[in-house]
Amino acid sequence: QVQLVESGGGSVQAGGSLRLSCAASRYTSSSLCMGWFRQAPGKEREGVAAIDRFASTRSVDSVKGRFTISQDNANNTLYLQMNSLKPEDSAVYYCAARGRCGAINTYPWSEVWAYGYWGQGTQVTVSS
Repeated sequence: QVQLVESGGGSVQAGGSLRLSCAASRYTSSSLCMGWFRQAPGKEREGVAAIDRFASTRSVDSVKGRFTISQDNANNTLYLQMNSLKPEDSAVYYCAARGRCGAINTYPWSEVWAYGYWGQGTQVTVSS
């Protein structure tokens, strides 16, 4: 059973930066396809960015050029570097993992149902 633990959330002013981390245990992150999702109050959970075992990445249009997903396989850790944050980025951010990991263009990376493992979430609040 994969365990995922997020950290790095917090409060920041618009234009600021945060880096989220997700530590994976009981499985090596290099064998997983992983992603970041977020959920704002009253809204559905949405895919933000994802990375496959070949280090190919995808991201939603609203964060392109501002957010970068990466992973450190030696430490089984996934990251999301968030720059130029906007108030609309405020949400609970979740780390997710998919055990059946192929190339990122072979699965719906932004769909919640495509991932079987989830972290508990970390709050990101961006004030204007």
